[in-house]
Amino acid sequence: MKTILFRLLNNGRSDMKVIICGAGQVGWQIARHLSGERNDVTVVDHDADLVRRATDTLDVQGVAGFASYPNILDRAGARDADMVIAATHSDEVNMVTCQVAHSVFGVRRKIARLRSQSYLDSLYSDLYRNNHMPIDVVISPEREVAAAALQRLSATAAFDTESFMDGQARLLGIRIEEDCPIINTPLRQLTDLFSTLRAVVVGVRRDGTLFCPEPGDQLFVNDNCYVFAHVDDVERTMDAFGKKMAKQERVVMVGGGNVGLAVAKELESRATRVRTKIIEKNRKCAEMAAEQLERTIVLHGDGLDVALLSEAGVSRADAMLAVTDDDKTNMLAAVRAKSEGCPYAIALINDPTLVALMEPLGIDAYINPRATTVSSILRHIRHGRVRQVYSIGDAEAEVIEAEVLSTSPIAGQKISDIDFPEGVLVGAVRKGDKVIRPLGETRIDEGDVIAIFALAQDVPEVERLMQVSIDFF
Repeated sequence: MKTILFRLLNNGRSDMKVIICGAGQVGWQIARHLSGERNDVTVVDHDADLVRRATDTLDVQGVAGFASYPNILDRAGARDADMVIAATHSDEVNMVTCQVAHSVFGVRRKIARLRSQSYLDSLYSDLYRNNHMPIDVVISPEREVAAAALQRLSATAAFDTESFMDGQARLLGIRIEEDCPIINTPLRQLTDLFSTLRAVVVGVRRDGTLFCPEPGDQLFVNDNCYVFAHVDDVERTMDAFGKKMAKQERVVMVGGGNVGLAVAKELESRATRVRTKIIEKNRKCAEMAAEQLERTIVLHGDGLDVALLSEAGVSRADAMLAVTDDDKTNMLAAVRAKSEGCPYAIALINDPTLVALMEPLGIDAYINPRATTVSSILRHIRHGRVRQVYSIGDAEAEVIEAEVLSTSPIAGQKISDIDFPEGVLVGAVRKGDKVIRPLGETRIDEGDVIAIFALAQDVPEVERLMQVSIDFF
């Protein structure tokens, strides 16, 4: 897919005109990101109250109406828009919006969020060619959530995890508990204590506040920290923080919809067998899952039923994953699984206000569909040679992976000489095919790939430092 550079140099300011269709949670969050970076953003939604919420709380313009109507897109400024992001709750509206944006207004870049699995079938991928249904990027929330679930299962001692550098590096969210051997140890001493460990603490959440630590900072009990680690050093990193990595041989899932089905199919395809059982309340959905899965046992019933959880063997399971479309069911199922003896429980949580309850309830990890979808969309609209974006918490920070070009202000400089904001830390650097732990003396060269942890307010400055000159193209 052709990559188009939208950022123009204008005293460090961005000059991209974006129309966001859908002012729900995902649309609002994307608008929040882009408007905060001084882009010209217009939000469109048929619900006037949602549009008003966006215009009252963000520096955006708003249009009330159906996004797929040409006159509504015209009012939103589609004639000179650089990009349309269609993220309404209707697949069909999103698809038609992209078609109208292309055919009537010639908008160059169209992104659509699609949920229906039929639209996502690779057999029909030609549908999205420019001479058919012109969509440049298709985002599937269910696929993104399934991928996030598999990431969580791959590091069960972490409350959050994501892969970077083509799988060569991992971001790990680690909760600091009383048995952590490096409590009250200045972070600069970790380099001496673990001289060969390729790991860097890039973020710490303490008493609800997320910050980038200084070398002299220490970790305390109940801190939640974010650590970048080489994939080969993940287990050693977890050991250093007092965490043990457990093999996933038995998994119980509550919810056999699109997400649960995708996770089960992936687990079935792995060389190392994972015994998986699914509990699904809807009979039709359970029957469909049973038909499509070969080795996974599907049980029809309520995932909150203690007898059914017992029949599924949740007390002997290595992990339990609750991925129904109801937050409270997921939370209660996770709590019940923990009470039955399951050592690790993951819950799918749509409402970010419920996240604060995870720790008091003893739920080990959660997946936020909004954050995964936002991260996926941001990955396709960041500037320069951005390869990946991962949103932390409720859009409090981002991890940005990007290639360094010759025209980037940081090319040819040592990390210690780069004027990064206080809320920014480099987590990993890849030179050629080798991922290294970044040090102050590490020189960033053209062609390197770097992963940067940045608090939300510092993301624009990170983009400026990674930005290429317009004449590069």
